[in-house]
Amino acid sequence: MDLQKPPAGTPEQQPARQAPEGCLVVAIRLPVRIVVLVLVLPLRMAWDALAVAARFLNDTVLRPVGRALLWTARALFVWPFVALWRQVLVPAGRALARLGHVLVAVPLGRLHRHVLTPLGHALAWLARYLVVVPALWLYAWVLTPVGHAIAWCLKGLLRGVGLILTGAGIGLYWVLRVLLVLPALALWRWVLAPVGGFLAVVGREVGQALGHAWRVAGRISLAVGRALGTFLRWIFVEPVRWFHRTVLTPVGNVVRDTVLRPAAEAARSVGRALRPALASARESARQARADIRRMLFGASPEPVDAMDRREPVGRAARTLGSSTTALTKD
Repeated sequence: MDLQKPPAGTPEQQPARQAPEGCLVVAIRLPVRIVVLVLVLPLRMAWDALAVAARFLNDTVLRPVGRALLWTARALFVWPFVALWRQVLVPAGRALARLGHVLVAVPLGRLHRHVLTPLGHALAWLARYLVVVPALWLYAWVLTPVGHAIAWCLKGLLRGVGLILTGAGIGLYWVLRVLLVLPALALWRWVLAPVGGFLAVVGREVGQALGHAWRVAGRISLAVGRALGTFLRWIFVEPVRWFHRTVLTPVGNVVRDTVLRPAAEAARSVGRALRPALASARESARQARADIRRMLFGASPEPVDAMDRREPVGRAARTLGSSTTALTKD
């Protein structure tokens, strides 16, 4: 009984015990990994650059174009066919189905029920007495005895042929075993298995070296990309930020305080000073137009007061006790 507690986790999560490695494996691993790293590093960097470019192209060009093309394809092909299917084909199919049911299915059902079924029953009773009964008698009294005799003869013949073939097979087996199998086993055991083991070790190391080199190249590519980004930032971005912060911002503040704000105040002062002059000029122009209109067309008639347009009130209005109205008033 095993008194030790097994480690927690599934068998897949438990670390597998590695077999001890020989000196040949260790001698092959380091140079293979170095050579593979040198070969894989440019490929990995090119792959990362292509991946970044492809992602940018996909986000900025391919995805919007694909959405536009998808919407256009739906508008040109899907929606018209859906409308055709819903508005034309489905009603037409239902009408044809009803017409086929009325014109084809119902007559065929009646024909099968009232004509073909009775005719089939009649033919089945007639075929039973003319074909089935004679065939059963022929099978029971003629074909069965003849078949048993033929089968007994074939069984004896096959047993003799089987004995002959068994002896020939045993002899051929030993001949092939001595001439082919034993030399092939010796070749496999003493030549192919060692060579295959060596090639398997080399292939495994090359595969592991490729994976390791790919991961290392990815880290190197990431570091190169970050260094290139930092270099470009210090070459282009930081000088521009420094120039904006130390030169443009103070110059802009000075121009704003010494030129723009005084100019704006002066413009507002001029506007405030010109506003009464413009108002007086408009009033003068209005008076001049009124004088010119009066000289050309004469004075306009006085406006009638609103109180004069109303009905007279008090005694001037019509009353019940008097026949005097506003029309007959002197």
